Amino acid sequence: MLVEFLSVGLGLIILIFAGDALVKGAVNLALRLGLPALVVSLTVVAFGTSAPELLVSVQAILDGAPGLAIGNVVGSNTANVLLVLGIPALLAVMHTSGHDTRRDYIYMIGATCLFLVFCMTGRLVWWHGVVMLLVLAAILIATFLSSRGGAEEVEVEGAEPGLPGWKLSAFLILGLIGLPLGASLLVDGATAIARAYGVSETVIGLTLVAVGTSLPELATTVMAALRRHADVALGNVIGSNLFNLLGIMGVAVLVGPVPVDENFLTKDLWVMLAASLLLIPFVFMGRDITRPWGVGLTAAYLAYLAWAFA
Repeated sequence: MLVEFLSVGLGLIILIFAGDALVKGAVNLALRLGLPALVVSLTVVAFGTSAPELLVSVQAILDGAPGLAIGNVVGSNTANVLLVLGIPALLAVMHTSGHDTRRDYIYMIGATCLFLVFCMTGRLVWWHGVVMLLVLAAILIATFLSSRGGAEEVEVEGAEPGLPGWKLSAFLILGLIGLPLGASLLVDGATAIARAYGVSETVIGLTLVAVGTSLPELATTVMAALRRHADVALGNVIGSNLFNLLGIMGVAVLVGPVPVDENFLTKDLWVMLAASLLLIPFVFMGRDITRPWGVGLTAAYLAYLAWAFA
């Protein structure tokens, strides 16, 4: 199984670096073409940073492992709340009162409920994807219209005004080649591991793949916490979860249908919802994410992992 684990590890590394390269290339290209910074931030950056999860989910469906695709999205959303906020809070208090995330949080909970309803049908199909993408488009338009007054103040992740043309092209090429390569290596290795150990592809998606694709967000938040700049982490997690549900699953089910496992309906979806609801004190009451919260969130995720493999 060493080869399979190496395949997963190499796939994750390629996905992380290729995703970062694609974001840099696409952002600077969009800005050179004259797109407003806010539009670039809401679309190019948001989709670009979710590209690894998207490619993994699409590749899993193409390879006949749809359980890995849905597991990746649901597991990533759970890990984003419990790990990406929990571990940095162990290092430093994360202040949330300075950032109003209430509207985006309501969008995220609405998207979570919509996803739950669709999953209750037992099978996600193309028209579910169309609805999810239309809802995402409506949210992006609403966000743009309500924020365009401050568009000139938006700082776009990955923007480098003096980036040479050859570097821009190199970033785009590396991203476009690396993402499918990394996704293929990751999915092939993960499915082989699942079959070898008799674990379902959904469980591998919920755990190994989900944690792997959440590593960039975790690393970024940990570094921000060490520099005492983790205040925006809550907003990043909410935005990432929203895109995972509506954008990634919306595109993925257009590629092929995704059956929803019975255990998934009775356990994992509700864990994701419960983790999302844990954010209420931070979003609506301005509570800081302190070290005791960090201990609780991290411990909850470890308990979930043990439950998933039980």
